[in-house]
Amino acid sequence: MIRIVIAEDQRLLLGALASLLDLEEDMQVVGTAGNGKDAVKLVKLHRPDICIMDIEMPMMNGLEAAEELKGYGCKVMILTTFARPGYFERAVKAGANAYLLKDSPSEELAASIRSIMAGRRIYASELVDEAYSGEENPLTEREKEVLSLIADGKNTKEIATQLFITTGTVRNYISVILDKLGVSNRIEAITRFKEKGWFK
Repeated sequence: MIRIVIAEDQRLLLGALASLLDLEEDMQVVGTAGNGKDAVKLVKLHRPDICIMDIEMPMMNGLEAAEELKGYGCKVMILTTFARPGYFERAVKAGANAYLLKDSPSEELAASIRSIMAGRRIYASELVDEAYSGEENPLTEREKEVLSLIADGKNTKEIATQLFITTGTVRNYISVILDKLGVSNRIEAITRFKEKGWFK
């Protein structure tokens, strides 16, 4: 019997997934959670074979939970709506055994679980293609630092004070960041950076 924990913050979907998998003769859902933190607790408590997780959940997201469960002996399947290369790369680094999109056919889910239990890794093909097109983060460490402070809500003067540089230098950095990311303002820069999964 394959023992499963499911973490998903949309209750309707969580219930549907649990019911769907419980119908399989060789599967049993031993726990459900609405966030990553509870998922980690359930895995430690029930020692399931596999944990199916969404990414964007409250308290602790699925990627953080996967990182925490690394080396715990529980296989991790990320099931998400987000086909973002940055998320995918982070999931692979965290040791996720699968990264599937929620628009996959439902019968694929049980088949994928069996494949993972047989030792295979399953990743959505569109993500693999994009990951290997290899778009690198174009920003230098200093530029990343500046953007990170902007994302924290700091203004030009506060960034200058924190990094011991002049406000003019901060403005230069911001203009280079916008140029490199191909965006026109700070909000778009933060959004683009997040979408690519480059914020650590």
